[in-house]
Amino acid sequence: MCGIVGYIGEEQAGPILLDGLSKLEYRGYDSAGIAVFDGEKINTHKALGKLRVLYDETEGGNTLKGTCGIGHTRWATHGIPSVRNAHPHMNSDETIAVVHNGIIENYLKLRKKLEGKGYVFNSDTDTEVVAHLLDYYYKGDALKAIATVMQRVEGSYALAILFKDHPSHIYAARKDSPMVIGKGSGENYVASDVPAILRYTRDVFYVENEELVSISKENVRFYNTDLEEVSKECKKVEWDISAAEKGGYEYFMLKEIYDQPKAIKDTMNPRIKDDNIVIEELGMTDEEIRRIDRIYIVACGTAYHTGVAAKYIFEDLARIPVEVDLASEFRYRNPICNAGTMVIVVSQSGETADSLAALRLAKERGLRTLGIVNVVGSSIAREADHVIYTWAGPEIAVASTKAYSTQLIAHYLLAVKFAFVRGMISREEMSGYIREMKELPAQIEMLLAGKEKIQKFANRYIAAKDVFFIGRGLDYAVSLEASLKLKEISYIFSDAYAAGELKHGPISLVEDGTLVVAVLTQDVLVPKMISNMQEVITRGAFVMAITNTEHTEVEKSAQYVLYIPKTCRYFTCSLAIIPLQLFAYYISLGKGLDVDKPRNLAKSVTVE
Repeated sequence: MCGIVGYIGEEQAGPILLDGLSKLEYRGYDSAGIAVFDGEKINTHKALGKLRVLYDETEGGNTLKGTCGIGHTRWATHGIPSVRNAHPHMNSDETIAVVHNGIIENYLKLRKKLEGKGYVFNSDTDTEVVAHLLDYYYKGDALKAIATVMQRVEGSYALAILFKDHPSHIYAARKDSPMVIGKGSGENYVASDVPAILRYTRDVFYVENEELVSISKENVRFYNTDLEEVSKECKKVEWDISAAEKGGYEYFMLKEIYDQPKAIKDTMNPRIKDDNIVIEELGMTDEEIRRIDRIYIVACGTAYHTGVAAKYIFEDLARIPVEVDLASEFRYRNPICNAGTMVIVVSQSGETADSLAALRLAKERGLRTLGIVNVVGSSIAREADHVIYTWAGPEIAVASTKAYSTQLIAHYLLAVKFAFVRGMISREEMSGYIREMKELPAQIEMLLAGKEKIQKFANRYIAAKDVFFIGRGLDYAVSLEASLKLKEISYIFSDAYAAGELKHGPISLVEDGTLVVAVLTQDVLVPKMISNMQEVITRGAFVMAITNTEHTEVEKSAQYVLYIPKTCRYFTCSLAIIPLQLFAYYISLGKGLDVDKPRNLAKSVTVE
């Protein structure tokens, strides 16, 4: 949610700020603004709506002169989307400018206190409290004022701050919201995510929780909240900037759907050596793996759906009890844990607020933690005991596709390894599973080659009011993800049901013309699923089925059938989701919607 960019150097800051913000549009926003110091005062310009409005009104950032500035794209939390609520926010004298990602939870109490001292507020936001607090505590030492404010505010934040009295510096601070510092030659950058600055530098520092940063043209200095200087290692961003570009595709989502075969290979191949699964970053001996007696998989949204699939696989293959929790629920339900409990936290960004809080809860209880994340150096990656990176590259579209596929692969690798180590499968069986996994990228490419058939079918349902997805076992996990993809980018109401539950209520929603998507890839459950399909057909539904190539009998019970290649029953999620990702994409495209940036959504949910 929201985006932050800051620049200090020799170049004009305005165009650089707008360019950086354009690389963060995927995060979701409703307004934007920049503040630039011109040598005498801090000038700001804010606009409602897309970044293009701000770009046009400032002539590409050129109307605000100066070589030091900060910018922001806002996703509304406190106060409606408007120019007055857009960032940056300033103190009354306009000598301090602040941009903020996150939520100040005690802002009402702080606002009341400040109003009692004569401060006047010009917005409805929680962020303006920070600007006035800084003014209240500032006595000439910017870092001391920021550190004091950090002790007074509660909640999450990433802050970039300009002080008129310190024209050669940008200041930054963070707590539970991501922030990186880019190091250049005679210039430096601050941003909420790497793509914003990758055009300018690949050398970055990751700001840790409750750290402050002082940034000048020549130096970057880090401090803790006691204002003791902290040493930090500069990291090199290895992935290619072209990975964050559309590469000729109309939308990032379509590009990322097509990226999936490569992303799966990149995630899988380094962990398969000599016909064995070697996950060095797991950091566990075979004996430690054997001592695990329960796994919690904790995640949100799409990542949660990969956990639902993983539960079926872990329990059946490795015979380890698995509970899958929404991170927002896990942290509040006082879960039962013991020394043999392992907590796996799954997140594309590695910054998901609820998932990060759940990780910290697990660590407080002394549990072994493993992060499955896509962003190197992210908070979950740094704070988990161990981390498995899903090498999907940057995922820009809000609707996740390749991150989902790589998270599944990470789960497959873990489940097969755990099953082998625990003696539940033989070496020959493990080799068979490895062969099946290696075939998945080519099989996905085969499915992508048939996209025109899916597009034609999607065109028939552009005006659909509701769509239902049904499945059993792993197919239910696929149905959950397919339903989410459709609703988040097409705005069509959709829901997913375990097919056996239809008669317990949901079937009352089926009427003439209702589209029901049935996923049936589990051989033993196909007869049961066919019965469920017949139940909805007799009530007027139109059924589209996703099944394996050998189940041609499904054609007798569905009006439209899409086939996926035969694979091991544990890995069908990776194939069945592909046509359903494309289905959602083409529905959204046909409705003329912004596929990559659906309304009200943000790529990285960094607030609760």
